[in-house]
Amino acid sequence: MPDSAAERPKMRTLIVDDEPLAVERMQVICARMDGLSVVGTASDGAAALRLIGALSPDLVLLDMTMPEVDGLAVARKLAKQDNRPAVIFVTAHDHFAVEAFDLDAVDYVLKPVTPERLGRAIERADSRRSTVERAESQWLDELWVPHRSELLRIEVAQVARIDAERDYVRLHVEDRSYLLLQTIAGLEARLDPAEFIRIHRSTILRRDRIRGLRHDGLGVWSVELEDGDAMRIGRTYLPRVKAMAGR
Repeated sequence: MPDSAAERPKMRTLIVDDEPLAVERMQVICARMDGLSVVGTASDGAAALRLIGALSPDLVLLDMTMPEVDGLAVARKLAKQDNRPAVIFVTAHDHFAVEAFDLDAVDYVLKPVTPERLGRAIERADSRRSTVERAESQWLDELWVPHRSELLRIEVAQVARIDAERDYVRLHVEDRSYLLLQTIAGLEARLDPAEFIRIHRSTILRRDRIRGLRHDGLGVWSVELEDGDAMRIGRTYLPRVKAMAGR
């Protein structure tokens, strides 16, 4: 974990797994990590939710498959809460990864868990906690997208354009594009408006890719992009785009 972690309180951690041996193994691994303090364990999702409410942990190491209330159900409930703990899914199954990251999980660790792999996940959780504590930004800085049989991490700063495609968005990154299960309105709300602007009901552009605005007549305007292409501005979004240009 980063050196700065030693200067802050330990990350209060709850372990959730319905297999006693898995809980014991996780406790042993966590005990060797200086930045963690295990505050409790739970053997099912319902107990996990009760303990999260009572203990307010910083981090939950959450098994995916449990009877009755499973890990995904726990994460869905947490997603609706303010000041929710970070979640790292720990599971023997690799086919829930996309849904896990849609629920803003920090990481997705496959069993059998190794100290090295869990350590990398903890570093990500600690980095996210640092960002929140510094209150540097409320906006997304990365996206995880499914590609073939894996999940790719894409820095938001790399995205030049976003197009709506029904319940998906298409992210344009250099000469490639990726589909993400997310509405364009939902994604827009999580993007920094200082970096992105919506010019049409189906298009969001990165501001620094816009070279200028062009009036095409009859109240129709377009943006000119740095690569020479032009894209029409929707009437609903025209005042916002003009305001960007000080008009």
